[in-house]
Amino acid sequence: MEIDGWSQTLGAAPLLAIAGGAIALILVLVIRFKLHAFLTLVLVSLLTAFATGIPASSVVSVLLSGFGSTLASVALLVGLGAMLGKLIEHSGGATVLAEKMIEVFGEKRAPLALGVASLLMGFPMFFDAGLIVMLPIVFAVAARLGGPVLLYAMPSAVAFSAMHVFVPPHPGPVPATELYGANLGVVLAIGLVAVIPTFYLTGVLWGRFTAKRFPFTLETIGGIFGGGDQEPVDNPPRVGTVIAVLLLPMVLIFLNTGLDFLRAAGVVDADAAWYGALTTIGSSSVALLISVLVALVVLGTRRGISGTALEKIVDSSLGPICSVVLITGAGGMFGGVLRTSGIGDALSDVLSDLGLPLIVAAYVIAVVMRVAQGSATVALVTAAGLMAPAVAAAGYSPGQIAAITIATAAGSVFASHVNDSEFWLVGRLLDMDVATTLRTWTVQQTLESVIGFVIAAGIFLIF
Repeated sequence: MEIDGWSQTLGAAPLLAIAGGAIALILVLVIRFKLHAFLTLVLVSLLTAFATGIPASSVVSVLLSGFGSTLASVALLVGLGAMLGKLIEHSGGATVLAEKMIEVFGEKRAPLALGVASLLMGFPMFFDAGLIVMLPIVFAVAARLGGPVLLYAMPSAVAFSAMHVFVPPHPGPVPATELYGANLGVVLAIGLVAVIPTFYLTGVLWGRFTAKRFPFTLETIGGIFGGGDQEPVDNPPRVGTVIAVLLLPMVLIFLNTGLDFLRAAGVVDADAAWYGALTTIGSSSVALLISVLVALVVLGTRRGISGTALEKIVDSSLGPICSVVLITGAGGMFGGVLRTSGIGDALSDVLSDLGLPLIVAAYVIAVVMRVAQGSATVALVTAAGLMAPAVAAAGYSPGQIAAITIATAAGSVFASHVNDSEFWLVGRLLDMDVATTLRTWTVQQTLESVIGFVIAAGIFLIF
């Protein structure tokens, strides 16, 4: 958010000190004093706004802007996704699908199977929407096999994260590709090359490791979507019906992202009326709304559940997610304060003169921007915009430019922590406290970043 008539007068050093102090205060209040994360984030956001010199008359609007912009994208997805998940869970669909996956892949390969399914769904679906839709299946498998939640949840979460970060047409790689002038097809190919080993190493293998260190189960945490249909369900849906319901939002969102891909390639006219209508239907929130309406019929009415009974099932899904929504919005509030304070511009000025190789400099800038203000998309687009002139002047091959794009994307996912709304989303959906989320998700995001950069750098040297 820009404030008319105000500009930041503090330099990079004091801004970094304030940001570091704010993050430390959040950790102390939440971990040491057990203050609720929502209250902590709102309080520290307010203190940070004053400390960075944001005019007092604009502080509230800055806080509300960060909170509202995050909820605008998250609240609908989480709410509709929770309804869809509850309908799948209550109908017995999650158990039916989980048992089928175990039958096909075997119990030992169940985490890998969940991850591969998430990779496929993650191509058109954004991180938040995909994770919400997939979690009922993850919880059902965990309940069916009785293993640690992280063993099954980590591969799926990492699959969606890796696809969201590295692969067009997601909102980070696409503008970065355009800023660098890279070939979208080459970026897509290199992004997929980076995703597969990154997913296996930091999703499947890291999931096994964290499951041993933190072996909590659904019986311990309860789970937002229930315990995976513990009670037998009369007249459960067929596996094909459940798969169709899960694929519906994916297909609709793929329609949207596919059209966006064609628009970026200059194949379709974005001003056409049909284009606007189809992209609206394919937006994540509308796609989930349509999917919930369909699920009400095929998983509710057709199974003999209707009226008040069906309304109560849907309503019961909203209570458990209130904390998730509010904490995620407060995380966005804190990140918005850091961005409005001008810390991004200050960091860009300092890091642009490091004298590093361009691919390394792009990665480092994205890393620092990510750690400082939380948003992966902001970090990626900012770093790409800063480095684009130097990359264009260097005369690199199309493959090398695409590799730099992926390296920048890798930097943008580094060390998700308390200023990142996704940190709170993952932690609360899996009912992990802050310390556990830092030891599992933050470390995973760091590993994902480093491995992605190593792969991108290797491809850069080959080309």
